Amino acid sequence: MKYQRHKRKESFSILLVSHTSGDSRQFHFSQSLLRLLVALFFCVLIGWLVWQLYSVKRVQGNLQAQINSQSELIKNLEAEKENLTNEKKTLEKQNMDLLMADRSAAADDAGSQESETETSSSFPGLYPSSETGMLIDIYSPERPYLSINTHVDDHIIAAGDGTVVAVSSDDTYPIILEIEHESGHRTRYMCRQDADKNTEIGAKVNAGDTILTITADNTQLDYQVVFEGEIIDPLNVIDAKG
Repeated sequence: MKYQRHKRKESFSILLVSHTSGDSRQFHFSQSLLRLLVALFFCVLIGWLVWQLYSVKRVQGNLQAQINSQSELIKNLEAEKENLTNEKKTLEKQNMDLLMADRSAAADDAGSQESETETSSSFPGLYPSSETGMLIDIYSPERPYLSINTHVDDHIIAAGDGTVVAVSSDDTYPIILEIEHESGHRTRYMCRQDADKNTEIGAKVNAGDTILTITADNTQLDYQVVFEGEIIDPLNVIDAKG
């Protein structure tokens, strides 16, 4: 007669002993239960890691979407800014053309009553910028001059034949240049930024000669005309062809 050997099932025990009362409790775990608990632990751990990875990727996706949205918004704003800048330049040009047309019509009416001196080259009838200087403000009693926006290498010219009688500066204008004309006019060129001077006190200049060369973009030139001691609107004496 053969005896069959019975396999022993392994088990694990945990003994808990109280330090105060001395009571103890013992918990028995079979090997299969322990394996099940370990498997559950690893499943929970893997699930938690997968969830964390998903959360990180979701946050990264949201951040990338926000970055893309902000980049697109910046591009749209830059394009809109460029369009507005171009529209502003166009409007400034149209405004200057209209002002020059109105003033030239008034000058033509007044020209028939002026002496021959006014038609001579000593009469300051030229626009003081020979390049792309844009008229940005017109004469008013509060602002008794024209304001012209200029750029690098623009040329400020003598509005008529005359003599340079003053080259100075003050807290507002690094350069103030004055020309006396035989017609009785005095023209004043007031530059709000520094520029290269092409003339000096006592020099004789002809209409159209360069007296200043602009060295910085967006340099503002304030142009003033004085006749018999009184400041007048420069557009009243600027020739429409100037």
